[in-house]
This record gives sequence, C-alpha cells and structure tokens, in this order.
Amino acid sequence: MAIRQDTVVAIRAAPGSNKLVVGNVEAAKYPSLDFGLDPEQPVDVANHSWANYFISAYKGAFELLKGSRPGSVPEPVGLQVIVHGQVPTGSGLSSSAAIVCSSMLAVLSALGVPPSELDKAAVAEAACKAERYVGVTSGGMDQAISMMGQQGVAMHVEFNPVRGVCVVLPEGATFVIANSMAVSNKAETAPKRYNLRVVECRLAAVLLAMKLGLNAEEALEKIHTLRDVEPLIAEKYGTADGATCANVVSEQLAEQYGIAEIEEALGGLKLGGLFAAEPGSLRALAVAEADKYSFPLRKRAVHVYSEAQRVLEFRTVCEDASLSSSERLAKLGGLMNDSHGSCADLYGCSCDELDELVAIARGAGALGARLTGAGWGGCTVSLVRDGDVEGFLEALRDKYFKARVEGGTITADRLSEFLFATKPSSGAALLKLDQTDKDTVVVEAVDAEVTAEAPPVAEVLSVVMEDAAAA
Repeated sequence: MAIRQDTVVAIRAAPGSNKLVVGNVEAAKYPSLDFGLDPEQPVDVANHSWANYFISAYKGAFELLKGSRPGSVPEPVGLQVIVHGQVPTGSGLSSSAAIVCSSMLAVLSALGVPPSELDKAAVAEAACKAERYVGVTSGGMDQAISMMGQQGVAMHVEFNPVRGVCVVLPEGATFVIANSMAVSNKAETAPKRYNLRVVECRLAAVLLAMKLGLNAEEALEKIHTLRDVEPLIAEKYGTADGATCANVVSEQLAEQYGIAEIEEALGGLKLGGLFAAEPGSLRALAVAEADKYSFPLRKRAVHVYSEAQRVLEFRTVCEDASLSSSERLAKLGGLMNDSHGSCADLYGCSCDELDELVAIARGAGALGARLTGAGWGGCTVSLVRDGDVEGFLEALRDKYFKARVEGGTITADRLSEFLFATKPSSGAALLKLDQTDKDTVVVEAVDAEVTAEAPPVAEVLSVVMEDAAAA
C-alpha cells in the first residue's frame, strides 16, 4: 500500500535553455545541480548524488516514449525542477521510487504528453528499469505501488506485465510506521546487500532447474527467476504452491555454494559472463569474490517461495467473508510476524535495530510487525487495532525512541517524522498550476483529490516555482 508521505516534483519547461536545472527545497542538504539535455547521458554511479534519481527518471521517460510512440518522441527541452520530499531516505519507505516515479511523471508532462496517454502500469515498469541506472537492481514493487496505490485499499501487485488488484483490508486496524534510524541507502550499499540478493536468487533458480532436469545450457537460457522454475516443480510434484516449492528447494539445494563450485556446475561458465549485461550484479559479484563469500542459496530461495505464499494468503484472508474482521486481522498479523522471521533468518535483510523494534511492537500489542522495504535498516510496519493506536505509539516512544532523543540522535519535535500511524493512501498524481497576480490555482488535477489538502500543496508549489524561476 501507499502511505501518506509524498515526494513533490515541480517542473516547467525553459525554452531556449540547454540545461536541466535540478534543485531541492532542502538546498543545504541536497544542492542544486545542472545537467545537459541528452537523454542518453550516463548516470555517474561512481559519484552518487541525489539528483542521479532525477536523471535516471529523465532517461527512462524518453525510453518509455521511444518504446510506446517511436514516431513522435518530443525533442528534449530545458527544464527547471525543484524537488521536495517527505519520505525519509534510507528508511525502507521507497523514497527512491517516490522521486523516480514523480520525476518521470513530471518530465512526461513537461514534454507535452497528455495525461490520457499516461498508463500508470507502463510508467511504473519504466521507472523500475530507470532506477537501475543509479546502480540498484530494483524489482519493481516500490514503483508499482508508488504509481498505482489507491486511497483506502491495499494492492496485490503482480509482474510481467505489471498489474495490480485492489484488496480491501478488514476494518478495525491501522498501520503504524516506526523508523529504526538505521540507514541503508540502496544505491550505496547494493553490492553487499540488495544486488547480491538478486544474484543469489538467479543462481538458486538456475541450479534448482538443473536439479529438476534441465542441462546447464537450457537452464542458463530459460531460467532467470525462481518463478521460472515453478512449471518444472509442478510437472514433477503435481503443484507449485509456495509451500511445495520451498520444500523442493530444501531437498534439492545445498546450504552453501562457493563461486568455483557454482561455475563448475554451470559447465565452467564464469559468473561474470552470466551477469555481463547487469552492472549492478557484476559489482556485487566482485565484492563477493573479494570477500570469499559463500552463497546461502537454499535459505534465499526458501524465503522467496514462502514469502510469495504469504502474499497470496494475506489476500485470501482479506477476502474471506466467513471470518469476522477481528479473526481476519489476527491472521494477517500472524502472516506479518512470519514474514519478518523469514526476512531475518532466511533472507538476511534485517538488522539489530529492526529486530528490536519488532519485538517492542509485539510486546506493545501489535497484531503483527515486520520490517518494510528492502531491509538492513529503515522502518517497521505494525498492524494495530484502532483502539490501541495511541497506547501503542506511547509504548514505542518510551521503549525505543526515548533513548534516541536523550542521546541526541533525534529531537523530540521531529519524532512524528519517525513514528506515525497511517491508512492506505493514493499513489502518483498530477497537478497543473496557473499563477495569477494574487494566487496559485490548480487548473487540472489527474488522479488527485483537490479538496482540503489542495491549497497547501498549491502554496508549496508556488513557492517552489518561484525558486525555480530564480535558479
């Protein structure tokens, strides 16, 4: 689901300019940068900058247009851009997806693409690919919900192609987000974390397929994800539900594999050759080789299959009218607890701070609690009965955040940024503004409710556009 925090990208064309001027409301923290107009320009991964996310979106917007309307791709124009984000960075709340998705929508709009031609699923898929330019082999979930999230409902997202089904949650509970303050910036830590898991899952899939009858050449050609192995499992075991797949993995894959062992199994193919087209994976392999890392492929694959099964069970529980809301909420909480255990023990993407927060949350009455996002830091999400929310928040303030405030890690007046309750909120939207002598008005809103929240948004954007004009 999408949450209420957002990233706003204000943009306007600057005819005659040959620059992309990208600024941020928090200029002291995120300084303004200029770029050329070439959509083919490389992203400087070696010198990571916050503006790399905008340039990735800019490149992705043109790639999307070339693929969807090759005969009518607009010429690049100068752009003035100001970004303002409320999504904490490195928190597991998809701040990178928020800026890439909002930037891509903004660029497409500035290039004159009518809103009626903006397919949210297509933009989400393009944003997923574009974010890989910053060095993260993203899977697409963050971009999908950032684009397609809807007010009041969760969404079951599937891929190839990207699509989403709204899932109505049982009444009577609220989600509480708590930031562990352990920061894990995906682009900077990817080689030892996020991208390494991508490599491990591909290797697990290929080796599992070979155990199930494919030779090395067939497996390398046909198998790219663990989902690709499911037909082989179904053929041999009669079904390919998550539990069956996880059991097959436990039977067929060893606990640990070294690089040399994997390359021998693949007929002598060097892993660098297998991932030659994936720069993020190559960097992860280089780090793994330097560290003499052993790949725990069984654990990784068991987690993926069991987590996929939990997603399906979560939706099934939500839709089970034979259960009361209270019964459904209890089951959902149990699935969240199981998910965190699997993330921590099998996928290895938790950390001490997240585990501590989850334990405190469960002790404070959460029906369920787990890490959210890529892991290794960031936030937890807890499912809490509506009547217990205030007491739950107070317990987390006292047992987790109080020591951080006293130690100077955060200030008390900023605590609401790190701990808050939320209901499912809307995803991406477009607001077109017009500035008069006296006011800034919304002249068009696409997928946005221009109600009580619109005037503050318009006011912020008017200031942003004045800043852009002065840039």
